[in-house]
Amino acid sequence: MEDRRERASERAERLLIERILDGTYPPGTTLPGERDLARELGTARPALREALQRLARDGWLNIHQGKATEVNDYMRDGSLNVLSGLMQADLSLLPDFVPNLLEMWSLIAPTYTHAAVERDPRAVHEQLYGYRGLADRPDPYARAQWRLHRLLTWLSGNPVYGLVLNGFRDFYIRLSRLYYTDPARRAEARDFWRALYEAALLADGERAASLMWEYMQSIRRCWPELDVAGWLEEQSEVVVLDEEP
Repeated sequence: MEDRRERASERAERLLIERILDGTYPPGTTLPGERDLARELGTARPALREALQRLARDGWLNIHQGKATEVNDYMRDGSLNVLSGLMQADLSLLPDFVPNLLEMWSLIAPTYTHAAVERDPRAVHEQLYGYRGLADRPDPYARAQWRLHRLLTWLSGNPVYGLVLNGFRDFYIRLSRLYYTDPARRAEARDFWRALYEAALLADGERAASLMWEYMQSIRRCWPELDVAGWLEEQSEVVVLDEEP
């Protein structure tokens, strides 16, 4: 892990997203002029312009030359990059975001798991075999789970799954650290890995998909008990991961 200072344009982008989310600038309204907005955000105008261009590209804003910048209905008109912006924002402004994200993930994870185990079961069980003796701490478990999903999406044969997953990388690790602070959840992960390993040995894609679905449902049931926003507020580091699956 390494710490990285937030660039001025990144800070301006994050603050603008939070003002959109908290209703300061709701969809359908216009932003103040560049000079006033830069003063409000405490940033230089070049950094603000860079942030505005990125937000317009991703679907948060609609910029018209010579007219005020309009806030879009980002949930309807935004791109996948809107998710990246949401994941950098204050989660107290998005109480339903993690449950909605988990619901989506629980729908696609069994599909790419089934395909991966059918296409390359050996790679799956070799990955899981390496998890034996994993240090019983939250961070190793969070990283191991990330690498498993990354491998499964790659082996599935559909690169779109990987592109979607990669957008959640840092966010996923941060939240997984919180989830695996409970030793019982780490024990459940070990049981899941063991069962998935056995399914991969048999090249049983149906069983593997069922195990993934059941595990994702367990995570969804536990999530309301966690103080996600409080945890994330305490985390200041940027997650850096190895690139291999």
